Amino acid sequence: MSIVVIAIIIVALVLVTALAIRVRGRQDPVDSFRRQIDALGPEARRPTIDQVRRVEEDSGETEDNGS
Repeated sequence: MSIVVIAIIIVALVLVTALAIRVRGRQDPVDSFRRQIDALGPEARRPTIDQVRRVEEDSGETEDNGS
């Protein structure tokens, strides 16, 4: 009887883990990045935001030119 209960618990854990991985894989990587950056404090995120701005300026993708 206890082997059956343990087997059911293991199967349930595997199903929950597989579902979590599947749902997480559908998320947009850019959206995920933005959520992670938003979770940081202003001082912690400043270097990343500055780096993104430099890349945008180097590639000509600034908001000034309508892109």
